[in-house]
Amino acid sequence: MPNLTDLAFIDFDPLEKFRTILTSIGGQVIEVKNLGEIEQYIQAEFPDPMRVISTLPALSPVAETDWLEQDPHVLENVDLCILEADFGVAENGSVWLTEAHMGQRVAPFITQCLGIVLQADRLVPTMHHAYERIGAADYPFGMFLAGPSKTADIEQSLVLGAHGSRSLLLFLVEA
Repeated sequence: MPNLTDLAFIDFDPLEKFRTILTSIGGQVIEVKNLGEIEQYIQAEFPDPMRVISTLPALSPVAETDWLEQDPHVLENVDLCILEADFGVAENGSVWLTEAHMGQRVAPFITQCLGIVLQADRLVPTMHHAYERIGAADYPFGMFLAGPSKTADIEQSLVLGAHGSRSLLLFLVEA
């Protein structure tokens, strides 16, 4: 195998790069100190009767957390789903999600708005670093996700939410 260490060279601030890239691809970065601030944000921005679900038990005051064993079809009316990412990748604004944090594989795709909680100290600079971090671990399901769902047709019309969530809120929890 060739030596690829030169490809992983970074000359940028990973946190600033992550914010810039994610915003440029349609995501919104919300910096918070803790999960309590996420709870306050949800209360202010997602008033009743919206359906909010999460895999994070700490968000149970504002989100359903008992949906993990339900039939996936009952998730068709979810307005906001909040999941935790394993880590983020600065160079492309993506996050690594595994089935362990998704609850159900359909969750990040069926919701109208996807909220991702990412600890700022879990940010890697490049995809080379990301694959080193994943290593040879065995995941039943894992994926890199960047921004809300989007597609562009041959006429260059960008459509957000075409195949999944219409928006992405990334809650960046300070280290």
